[in-house]
Amino acid sequence: MKIDFKLLPMKGHFFLFNAGIAPFVPFIPTLAKELGFSSFIVGIVYAFLPIMGMIAKPSMGALADRFHCQKILFLLFICIVIVFSFLIPFVPSLPSDSKANIHCDLDSVVQICSENLNDPCYAERIAASGTENSTIKCKMSCKADESFLKAVCSSWNQTQYCGSSNRQPKSQLLSIAAKKEGINNNSSSETTFVTMAPQTLNFNSYISPKHTNQIGKCIYIRLKEVEFLPNHFVTPYCNSLQEAPCDMTCESVEISEISVNPKVKDNEVIYLYQFWLFVIFLVISWVSQSVVVCIGDSICFELLGDHPSKYGNQRLWGSVGWGLFSFIAGVIVDKFSEGQQKKNYMPAFVLMLIILVLDVIVSSRIKYKQSRSSPSILRDMGRLLSEVKILVFLVWCVCVGMCTAMVWNFLLWYLEDLASLHGCGTKAWIKTLEGLAMGIQCFGGELPFFFLSGWILKKIGHINAMTIVLLTLGTRFVLYSFLVNPWWCLPIELLNGPTFGLMYATMTSYASIVAPPGTESTTQGLVGAVFEGIGVSLGSFIGGTLINTYSGSKTFLMFGLAALLCALIHALVQYFVGRRVTVLNIQERDFKQARYASPNDAINMLEDTTSDPQLIRSRFGE
Repeated sequence: MKIDFKLLPMKGHFFLFNAGIAPFVPFIPTLAKELGFSSFIVGIVYAFLPIMGMIAKPSMGALADRFHCQKILFLLFICIVIVFSFLIPFVPSLPSDSKANIHCDLDSVVQICSENLNDPCYAERIAASGTENSTIKCKMSCKADESFLKAVCSSWNQTQYCGSSNRQPKSQLLSIAAKKEGINNNSSSETTFVTMAPQTLNFNSYISPKHTNQIGKCIYIRLKEVEFLPNHFVTPYCNSLQEAPCDMTCESVEISEISVNPKVKDNEVIYLYQFWLFVIFLVISWVSQSVVVCIGDSICFELLGDHPSKYGNQRLWGSVGWGLFSFIAGVIVDKFSEGQQKKNYMPAFVLMLIILVLDVIVSSRIKYKQSRSSPSILRDMGRLLSEVKILVFLVWCVCVGMCTAMVWNFLLWYLEDLASLHGCGTKAWIKTLEGLAMGIQCFGGELPFFFLSGWILKKIGHINAMTIVLLTLGTRFVLYSFLVNPWWCLPIELLNGPTFGLMYATMTSYASIVAPPGTESTTQGLVGAVFEGIGVSLGSFIGGTLINTYSGSKTFLMFGLAALLCALIHALVQYFVGRRVTVLNIQERDFKQARYASPNDAINMLEDTTSDPQLIRSRFGE
C-alpha cells in the first residue's frame, strides 16, 4: 500500500481539528444552561450563529482567493478558535438564586416548583438518591412573617425569636400610658409575642429524599429536622399550616438542578455583560470554525488535483477524531464533576487547547500554494450562479441543511422526551444512549461512507447521489417518528452514513468541480453559507416551532414526508435540466485549455484524465 506523504498533514488536520472541537462544541448549550441562560435565549443565539457563518464563509473565501493567502488565513483562524473557545468557560454565571417554600404543619415539607419539572422522573431520581433514614443537608434563608415567627418561637422552641427584641418594652412611662388607654399590661406580657416586621431566618434543614412526591411542576420533600445551633436538632411542626419563602442551597445535584432560577428575565438578559461576553466569544469561535472548514476543504481539493473523489478518504479522519474525543471528553467531564453540583467543563476545554495547538503545528506542514487565480471573482461567480444546475444544487443544499438541523439540534431532545415517556429507568441511561448514538453516527455511518464516497460518486454520479441523500433523510425521519422506545434509534443512526457522510462529500466535491479557476475558496464558502446559513438556520427555526406546537414525533414525520417529496421533485427537475446544454467551465489540470461539461460528468472526467487523456479529447471533439 503506497502512502501519499503529501496528503498526510491534511489527514492530520482533519483528525486533530475535529478532535479539538469535539470536546466542547456539543456541550455549549448545556454550559449555557448552567450559566443561567434560558432555552429561549440559547435558541436565539444558535439561530444567529449560522447567519454569521453565512456571511463569513464566502467573504473570507473571496479574500483568500483574491490575495492567495489561503494557508495564512487557514492557520490564523485555527489560532482564533483556540483563543476565543478557551475564554468561554470563564464567562461568569447570570445572577440566580435557589428558591423553595417551607410548608410547616403536623408534617412539614419543602416545596420546590420549577419550569424544569416537566420531567416526571425527577421525584424518582431524588428518592433513589437516598435510603429510608438518610437526609440531605440544605442551607436555608427564609423570610418569616409574624405568623411563621410565632410558630418558630413556640412550636420549634427557638427562644431567640421570643427574646427581648420580641417582648413588649417595660418602663414606668409605658405602664402609665397603658393604664390611661385601658390596656392590661401585666408581668406575663414579657413573654408575649408582639406584632413585628418580617425577619430572615438562617438555619440548616435536613430533608428526607426517600419521602418525595411530585405534583405537576412542584416537588414536595419531607422536612425531617432543622438546625439553628450546631448539633441542636429540632423536629419542625406547626399547629396550623404556615408558609415561608426561602433561598436554599442543597448538597444534592438533582435538587440544585431544579431549584435554581435566574434573577433576570429573558428580556433583561441583553443588558448584562455576561450575555455579551458569552455571545462575542461564541460567535467569534463559531465563525472561525466555519472559515477553517471552508478554506480547509478548498486546500484539500487543490492537493487532490485530478482526483477530487478521494476527498472522502481524507475527511473520514475528521469523523474518527470527532467520534473518539467527544466520548473521551464526556468521560473526563463526568469524572472531574464528581461530588459537584454543576458539571466542570474546564478539562474539556484544556483538552481542546492541547489538541488544536497540535493541529496548528501539523497544518503548518501542509505543502500548499495556490497556483491559479481569477481575473474577476465576481464575474466568474455571477456566471456560475446563472446556471440552472447550480441553482438547483443550491436549493438542494438548503433542503439537506434544514434536515441536518433536525439531527444536530433536536434529535437528542426528542430522544430525551421519549425516554421520559417510556419510563424513568430509561431516563437514567439517556446520556449513555446519546453517547452510543453519536458513536454509531460517526463510526458506523460516516466513516464507511466517507471512505466509499469516491467510489459511489463515480458509479452513480453527483446528481443521483443528491437524490439518494434526500430519499434516505426522508426514510430516517419517518422511522424516528414511529419510535416508542428510544433505544431503537441506534440501528437508525447507521443511516447517518448517506445522510451526512455521502451528503457532505457530494456537496464539497461538486462545489470544487464546478468552481471557476481561482475561485475555489469562494465557491466552497458560498456553498457552505447556503447549507448552514440558510438551510440549518431555517430548519432550526421551523423544527423548533413545530416541536413546540405539536411534538417531536409529528415534527420528524412532517420533515420526513417533506424530504421524500423533495427527493421526487429533485429527480424530476434534474432529469429535465440535464437535457439542457451547460456552459460550466471545467479546467483540466493536464491540459492548458478549458473544457466544457456537465457537473454530473465532471468527477468521471477528472478521474479519467490521468488514465486515458485520449478519451477526454475524443469526448470533447479534439
